[in-house]
Amino acid sequence: MAVTCALLTMSGCNDFLDTQNYVKKDTSNFPQNVDDANQLLTGVYGELNLLNADPDDAPFFISEVASDDRFASGGVNDNGAHGADKLLRYGVDQFANTWKKHYAGIYKANVALEGYEKVLDWESEAQKNSFYGQTYFLRAFYYFDLAQLFGEVPLILNSAGGNFPKSNADVIYAQIASDLKNGIEMMDATKYPDFEAGRATRWAAEALMARVFLFYTGYYGESSLPLLDGGEVTKAEVITWLEDCRDNSGHDLVGDFRNLWPYTNEYTIDDYPYVAGKIGVDGQPLKWAGDGNIETIFATKFSNVYALSAGYVNYYALYFAPPINVGESTFPWGRGWGKACVTPNLWDDWLAEEPTDLRRQASIIDVTDPNEMKNYTWGANSEMEETGYWQKKIIAVAAKDPSTGGFVNGFAVLASGARNHIQFCNTTDLIHIRYADVLLMHSELTQTTDGINKVRQRAGLPVISSYSLDALKRERRFELAFEGLRWFDLMRWGDAPDALEKQVGQPIRNAGVPLAMSSFSTGFKARYEATGGFWPIPDSQIDLSEGVLKQNKGWIEADAMFEGW
Repeated sequence: MAVTCALLTMSGCNDFLDTQNYVKKDTSNFPQNVDDANQLLTGVYGELNLLNADPDDAPFFISEVASDDRFASGGVNDNGAHGADKLLRYGVDQFANTWKKHYAGIYKANVALEGYEKVLDWESEAQKNSFYGQTYFLRAFYYFDLAQLFGEVPLILNSAGGNFPKSNADVIYAQIASDLKNGIEMMDATKYPDFEAGRATRWAAEALMARVFLFYTGYYGESSLPLLDGGEVTKAEVITWLEDCRDNSGHDLVGDFRNLWPYTNEYTIDDYPYVAGKIGVDGQPLKWAGDGNIETIFATKFSNVYALSAGYVNYYALYFAPPINVGESTFPWGRGWGKACVTPNLWDDWLAEEPTDLRRQASIIDVTDPNEMKNYTWGANSEMEETGYWQKKIIAVAAKDPSTGGFVNGFAVLASGARNHIQFCNTTDLIHIRYADVLLMHSELTQTTDGINKVRQRAGLPVISSYSLDALKRERRFELAFEGLRWFDLMRWGDAPDALEKQVGQPIRNAGVPLAMSSFSTGFKARYEATGGFWPIPDSQIDLSEGVLKQNKGWIEADAMFEGW
């Protein structure tokens, strides 16, 4: 497939018989220079935003609603999300968007890697290596998403296309690890903040390698991560890379956990009782650290450009906000689509296990707390699976407009001129990797307390004297809640069946009517055991392959379909 894009300008041609292509760029004349190479690389990054444009089947959203810490919630017709929450599917093509967009990202990465060889005006070998390293990282990122979602998937490493069967997990993870190793070796050691925000870095590749290692070795019961050349990535190497990231990246923890999240922004904080006038753990007044802060290692960037289909705004903040008109009763939260309420179990477990942990209230809205919502409306828009708990990390954050005395649905309306519309005013980063995770992964791999204790001290908690896996699991659940990691942690630890079953019987409301979460036809534990935690390949892709692709286990039976509440 040729890479084609219309030129913005065209030169005239005096020679009637001139056959030079002046209209399109394709693989015969593109790329030619570094600017062209940058266009290719930008296209690879662009799929991160396109994934955000359709969150319903994207890995971040699925990992949140499938976990034990959130229900699907939303409206009565949000059957895709309700099904995913129960490890069921609604329709045979539910995951078509995420499948196509990940493979589009992989295709663009393959085109870029092939195209860079044609570029002759690299400023330096370091610049060339940076382009290669970023592209290898992104291809690994997309493949890791697919491998965590679907298990075994086709491995496509060139732009020629074709009809490919699934590759086994060892081969897929060997490719992911090899791409990340290339990224680590090819990207230089530029420290934060001396690189462009949103770009992949050596530090991001080192951190993602650790995440891949932990998932692969944990879920598949291996001791190392394979490489394409027959070698392996060992635990000792991963620890060394994490220590390089920890010690040399320039990244660090933000001074107070609450400063990570946009509700401490300057346009909102003074009107939000929970944080107004408060001094942080670091002894400084609370203040949002902003996008691209010292703790963010890799994130999807957004803007206030009004193009929903391109994913230029943070749709997750819209998805996860309560379905209530912004105003005095819901301030500081903007209006959204009411998806993914927090489970009561998480609030209760957190309160029981770490009663003084500031991160609980820094992460979760309790609608009965007068500092959060003065007059919460249960059952608004016939909200389903409503618990009275909402997360506050990725959510529409409102502000009071001093010029009108009214409210704007997103503080970006005041901060950067975003449009005051619920679908266009959420522009904050979607963080994929932050420094706290690096510290916790290091503790897990070394079985030491150093990383755990740094994270705990930042939360104002006492240190622990000895390492245990249970302590590590608890710290990850609380520190990294609602950041797209809990589901995959449960999978790799083997904890998913029992954790998911605890959802049954938890109190919820459907359209304002109190009831208990149902086990539905088969139960959470049974569905996990039937599927291994992986999701169905879209039937349209199986049909296109003419049967070369085979459906994942647990997804062809009649009881795999969600029939609604």
